[in-house]
Amino acid sequence: MLLRGLVARKGAVVKMKPMTILVTLVALACQAGDAPVRQSGTVVRDSAGIRVIENPRPPDGSRLDWRIGPEPTVSIGQVEGEEPYMLHRVRDATRLPDGRIVVANSGTEEVRVFDAFGTHLFSSGGAGEGPGEFRSLWRVAAWPGDSIVALDLVERRYSIFDSRGGYGRTFVLETDETAPRERRYFNPLAVRRDGSILVWSGQYGDTAVVEIRDGEGRLSVSLGAHPNHEIVLARASGGISEPGPAAYSRELVTSLWGDLVVVSPNDRYEIKAFEADGTLSRIVRRRHEPRTPTAADKEIHVERRMAEYRSGRDPLTGAGPPEDMLSTLREMMESIPLAATFPAFSEILTDDAGHLWVREYDFPQEERPAPLWMVFDPEGHLLGFIEIPPELRIHHIGEDHMLVHTRDELDIEYVQLWPLERSGG
Repeated sequence: MLLRGLVARKGAVVKMKPMTILVTLVALACQAGDAPVRQSGTVVRDSAGIRVIENPRPPDGSRLDWRIGPEPTVSIGQVEGEEPYMLHRVRDATRLPDGRIVVANSGTEEVRVFDAFGTHLFSSGGAGEGPGEFRSLWRVAAWPGDSIVALDLVERRYSIFDSRGGYGRTFVLETDETAPRERRYFNPLAVRRDGSILVWSGQYGDTAVVEIRDGEGRLSVSLGAHPNHEIVLARASGGISEPGPAAYSRELVTSLWGDLVVVSPNDRYEIKAFEADGTLSRIVRRRHEPRTPTAADKEIHVERRMAEYRSGRDPLTGAGPPEDMLSTLREMMESIPLAATFPAFSEILTDDAGHLWVREYDFPQEERPAPLWMVFDPEGHLLGFIEIPPELRIHHIGEDHMLVHTRDELDIEYVQLWPLERSGG
């Protein structure tokens, strides 16, 4: 689809030398406003068995007294050298409970496993369609015991490898052939601690169905349908039209929060957490003033999307898209209306200590020096803001570390472990 790029691109990485990253981290740690934030005014109440936590918004410029750095303790990635250390198209990474680091290196369709110090232990998988092979390696995660699970996105297929990299078994997500086409196929979101899997369908529609599947890919619990994109019709001359999201549309954001599952549209600052049986048990809110996009914001939206389209290359010829196609795409982009309001937040992560990390929305005309995250404690009480350098794409947050992916100015990829010091809050 012409407009699918509007909702498929995520996690762009800014290129920067490792030394520049270090300088950026030190600067962020030393800037004013670092004093520990002590939030007051939080209200907790129960409503029909649902725990509701109402939080204020911290003062602008305030920062939680946590620190990252000043340099990585582990860095995997080389300009040249042994093959396992030369990373290419890293899609995902995670740190196992025993300290091993697992990397989804989609450039070779391999699951690469390193010890806690970054020494390569083994690689599993490879390109292909056979058992334990991948056409589109997408995600890796810990599996119950000391095993590893890896996802092939194209095949919707999970492969299990033991602690030494040996292939164990494969399962696929069960398909309901009686469901409408847009609800028939489910894509994975995350692997839960008990080996069940969070999945969804309809991710390009105005609603999405979220489910929990068991370790064989079969339905365990449905968490129901939830609002997703605000779908509109993009039009161009010659009768061309195609549905897609409004400019700055909301979207459904999901995450795991311990044994809870977070499923929330981001048009308001309200985070809903469900039990494994599908029961809504917790709602976390933060004071938020909605903002309306302007005509200038619309122009920025169009130019950003056109830049993405122009950067596309034919995999065989290396040629960019023809001018007539770009002209049609611009017409369609310009025809798309604005959403009523900007999203309230853009992403949710959780750490091993049970904290929620919610990334503040980046308004198109207001550049921040670094992405701003709001941290909530395991009960949903607000702690404060923390900045993460824009060069670092977070894959895993432990109690005292962050596992990230980054690139340097030569486009060399690295998977690194950065220390995280939690003080104050």
